[in-house]
Amino acid sequence: MTTDLTVGKTSQKLFWFSIPLLLSVAFQQLYQMADSIIVGRFAETVEAGELALAAVGASYPITQLFVAVATGINIGTGVLVSQLFGAKRYLRMKTAISTALLTTTAVALLLTLIGAVGTTGIMNALSTPENIFADGSLYLRVYVFGLLFLFIYNVCTGIFNAMGDSRTPLILLVLSSVGNVILDMVFVAGLHWGVAGVAWATFIAQGASGILAFVLLLRRVRSFDTGNHFVLFAPEMLRRLTNYAVPSIAQQSFVSVGNVVIQYYINLCGATVIAGFSAANRVNQFALTCCMSFASGLSSYVAQNIGARKMDRIGPGLKWGAVYSLGLSVVFMAIYLPFANKIISLFVPAGSASGVIDVARGYLFTVVPFYLVVCTKFVCDSVLRGAGAMRPFMVTTFSDLIIRVVLSIALFYVVGNEHGIWLSWPIGWFLGSGLSVFFYKSGAWKKNLPTF
Repeated sequence: MTTDLTVGKTSQKLFWFSIPLLLSVAFQQLYQMADSIIVGRFAETVEAGELALAAVGASYPITQLFVAVATGINIGTGVLVSQLFGAKRYLRMKTAISTALLTTTAVALLLTLIGAVGTTGIMNALSTPENIFADGSLYLRVYVFGLLFLFIYNVCTGIFNAMGDSRTPLILLVLSSVGNVILDMVFVAGLHWGVAGVAWATFIAQGASGILAFVLLLRRVRSFDTGNHFVLFAPEMLRRLTNYAVPSIAQQSFVSVGNVVIQYYINLCGATVIAGFSAANRVNQFALTCCMSFASGLSSYVAQNIGARKMDRIGPGLKWGAVYSLGLSVVFMAIYLPFANKIISLFVPAGSASGVIDVARGYLFTVVPFYLVVCTKFVCDSVLRGAGAMRPFMVTTFSDLIIRVVLSIALFYVVGNEHGIWLSWPIGWFLGSGLSVFFYKSGAWKKNLPTF
């Protein structure tokens, strides 16, 4: 079911469109957290559980780099399709969709080749400890072979969201998440495959969801009666897609590369710190991606209304997007701060030493109090992204990340342990948020709006 976000009461339209997005990212993060929980708690010994948790965590920044490219294509495709959908240019929209799918397939296959060949070198470059190297490499190698499914799934769900359909991606993600957790239990808790079981569960779940998403998208595209055969691949659409997607890919990838650099210094602290950060980072990402779901909904809302040239709806959209995103961040703060130990203990094998929990708690207590700051950035960025103002959007993100990486390295040596790294997060958020608010207030995003 498609939804026209250019009409109706803003508060209601944005809320009900964003709720399935929220549930989607919640399920996605929950099944990623389930990987860590199951591999950590169902190992044969406490030590094996901690090492398995660390192994999955050590490869996490690399997997997120691939996800970043997929997400960048998702964002770029979503902006283009949203604008065409809002302008009611359905024939051109079909061409944009097919061009995006063909381009996505080519990029995914190229990255699969690079990842398959370079797995060992990548793990070596990260200074992965020897006692988790083999498992970390195995997890990454299996993950890489599922990239095509991951990319197809991301671009398909981005297109569904762009057309105002946030329910279909939710259903797909629920099925994928439940299937992933069931396979985790079978492979890890039942067959004791350890890290390999988690990797293969992810591969199978992503494969099924990617194929199903593609089939459903084909049916949806055929439902638009354009009266003409559309062009499968158009250089003009590739150019437009590139203009939106490449900055998004660069932004997402740059964030992931920065996280890889930070992971390098975390790895220097040993397996206990790696395991603690892995657990806490999953918890942190769960909150942030949930809060970001309202910003993602706002981005589609802005893009559709810009396509329809209804600029008077942008301001109310920003206001309600901020109310929903900031309100949810307060809920997470109220849960995480008093119950940090209990939440982290879900990831740690029973009887484990307290070191992993102490590391995780230290990270959460450093970043969680500043959720309101980063959520302000999310909301303003969504307007920039929906308007196709990618340069200001990139500046806000790059500034945040550069400061975070530089400070992580500097404070690691000044403080002498991982606590220096944790401090870089809130500082970077403050800078990025300030720039994002400035660019929105300046009205730079209103310049050079697309024409169809």
